[in-house]
Amino acid sequence: MANLLYQGDLPDDLDLGPIVAVDSETMGLNPIRDRLCLVQLSSGDGNAHLVQIAKGQTSAPNLCALMSNPDVLKIFHFARFDLAAMYHYLDVTVAPVYCTKIASKLVRTFTDKHGLKDLCKDLLSVDISKQQQSSDWGAPELSNDQLNYAASDVLHLHRIMEEFDRRLAREDRTELAAALFGFLPYRAQLDLLGWSEPDIFDH
Repeated sequence: MANLLYQGDLPDDLDLGPIVAVDSETMGLNPIRDRLCLVQLSSGDGNAHLVQIAKGQTSAPNLCALMSNPDVLKIFHFARFDLAAMYHYLDVTVAPVYCTKIASKLVRTFTDKHGLKDLCKDLLSVDISKQQQSSDWGAPELSNDQLNYAASDVLHLHRIMEEFDRRLAREDRTELAAALFGFLPYRAQLDLLGWSEPDIFDH
């Protein structure tokens, strides 16, 4: 397994295949206030490609081309947040997407634990660390611990998606999941426009 760090954008000749796991790190949990700092990607081969986004950066042509490529499925865990951050800071609408958190809520109704750490442990018997989750992602140089943490957020999503695909089919919820995934770019835009709390779908 290797962590490959790039500054500002993906290399021109990088091909990550038709299904790419994606995550992002920001300065906090408010996508309007807290800038995008890092985007992590994996093709599912055990390697992580990490793009460090500089303060004030508004363009990453290769990354954005991949994120908007209709022929490449992007797997996220809690896609709603990542899509909002990328739309706000890089002006890209990410699609098509698959969200493992939504899939978990559709088929693991016996639990309220839908975090990535829970999914890795319960579905894959893999224990990932969340120790660096709240570290300073805006630092000019990221530590090895930060890079390893960031990589762990994308290295297992392909296998988790495969398991959820089986369960969604078993419970006859594949079509519902696809509809929810398709709505996520719009849900992210609603968040950025101020309809996160109260939710526009509330009474």
